[in-house]
Amino acid sequence: MILFRKFRVLILMVFLVACTMHIMIDLLPKLEKRAAGSSSSTGGGGGGCSCAHTPGEEPRSWAKQRARAAAAEPGWPNKHSLRLLQDFSNEPNSNLTSHSREKVTERGESGKRVRQLQLGSEKRGLMRDTASGQKQRAVQGSSRLKALYENPLYGTELPHLTEDDTLFNLNADIRFYPKAAGQQEWHNEGNVEEEYSPAGEASAESYPNWLRFHIGINRYELYSRHTPVIGALLKDLVSQRITSVAMKSGGTQLKLIMSFQNYGQALFKPMKQTREQETPPDFFYFSDFERHNAEIAAFHLDRILDFRRVPPVAGRLLNMTREIRDVTRDKKLWRTFFVSPANNICFYGECSYYCSTEHALCGKPDQIEGSLAAFLPDLALAKRKTWRNPWRRSYHKRKKAEWEVDPDYCDEVKQTPPYDQGTRLLDIMDMTIFDFLMGNMDRHHYETFEKFGNETFIIHLDNGRGFGKHSHDEMSILVPLTQCCRVKRSTYLRLQLLAKEEFQLSSLMEESLLQDQLAPILIQPHLEAMDRRLRLVLKVLADCVEKEGFSSVVENDLNGQPSSHHHQAHGGR
Repeated sequence: MILFRKFRVLILMVFLVACTMHIMIDLLPKLEKRAAGSSSSTGGGGGGCSCAHTPGEEPRSWAKQRARAAAAEPGWPNKHSLRLLQDFSNEPNSNLTSHSREKVTERGESGKRVRQLQLGSEKRGLMRDTASGQKQRAVQGSSRLKALYENPLYGTELPHLTEDDTLFNLNADIRFYPKAAGQQEWHNEGNVEEEYSPAGEASAESYPNWLRFHIGINRYELYSRHTPVIGALLKDLVSQRITSVAMKSGGTQLKLIMSFQNYGQALFKPMKQTREQETPPDFFYFSDFERHNAEIAAFHLDRILDFRRVPPVAGRLLNMTREIRDVTRDKKLWRTFFVSPANNICFYGECSYYCSTEHALCGKPDQIEGSLAAFLPDLALAKRKTWRNPWRRSYHKRKKAEWEVDPDYCDEVKQTPPYDQGTRLLDIMDMTIFDFLMGNMDRHHYETFEKFGNETFIIHLDNGRGFGKHSHDEMSILVPLTQCCRVKRSTYLRLQLLAKEEFQLSSLMEESLLQDQLAPILIQPHLEAMDRRLRLVLKVLADCVEKEGFSSVVENDLNGQPSSHHHQAHGGR
């Protein structure tokens, strides 16, 4: 009996010792982390982090928070899946430098990583200061951009607009917008909530800027030259609070749909390459990265060319934690968030190309830049027709398209509707010139608004694969122009104007891009490449005029504008 009692006491003591050791093992890592955190804080280790927390603190608190959520809601990843190990050392699409992507394998390397982040922040700050100085000098000095827009070629007027020429009837169609958005009210520009009034009870000026942009679309342009709405909309894109985020379905690369407090929406393309990186020479055009800065630059180039066929685009620096991860209801997107070995927040989403841990998008530690393109009107309200580009590439590693092997291909296109009449073929030539200046080979389809039939402009969407190579001019992009030898007179004269020394396309682009929050958008070699390519376009047109005659090549679309423009432009050649 006594032996039995001693045995029970022994078992109890062993149990107590085991429990004590288990508790100590659990507490020891936390005590070490707390000691390390206090030592780093006293040592001034902020490390250039632009957010309110230290780089290591937020990921740990996020993991704990999501681990508790996982217990309450099935289907969310557990805490062990939140920290995936990967090597970022050779990835071109990370937002970090190659030094700051080194794997941290020892605790003693943390100080080195902090210094690297500081250096990255200092370099970024230097670029910002340079852009700021350039912007200040542009304001103080003479503005080439202002002088360009005061030129008579940028003052031509549209024909009188009828109800058939506007995308929306302000007194009828516009009342359906709140229903289409699933909301009966919006926040106005002062972020004051007010009930929506049907058209006729409130002026158009009281609508949000995204809606005013939609109202202004007509048969001839996405927006007018001097409307203040576009400037206000660009400011909204970088300042409006993001209320929800979801992945855009379809497409080869990751794109996010972002909704704002005023119920506007925009398409977000995250940064995948630094500004200095060129497309690798062995990349096919259909597997190239989509660049956020190319989307921004394309909008400004389109406006300088006076096409006004690209929806407004602005660059924005986002906090991945607060403005993407915490507001998304897309579980597929949320599950792809993780913390990198460098303690940076990363995600990769779902898409056909480049959506994996090897091609993750990482912040510094959770800041990421990207482009935000304003949405066009909902398809339920304004249907768009998708057209196959006649000069579409084969999108095959070995096959060639018909236009690449048939020099008389344009003759066949000219006999095919809608290219056999109207301005559609000339609009294709405008798009060709636009793409060549950017180096964009990825123009497989284009869209038009269905309401306007065939007598309307082409919308220049998806320009992310432009500005990939500044050291190479892809002449195959110009094949439509060399085969057809047709161009609008307005386009021809503006190209000659932009080639003049007093304007110069590269200088105009540089000045225009300084208005963006993420300036500088393009490095100098890309700006200089546009001047070089502009001269090549004018050379092709000059050869066409010499071969076929001016009247056969240049189509007069200026509706009786003074012919002095023509002589003035010729004098600058």
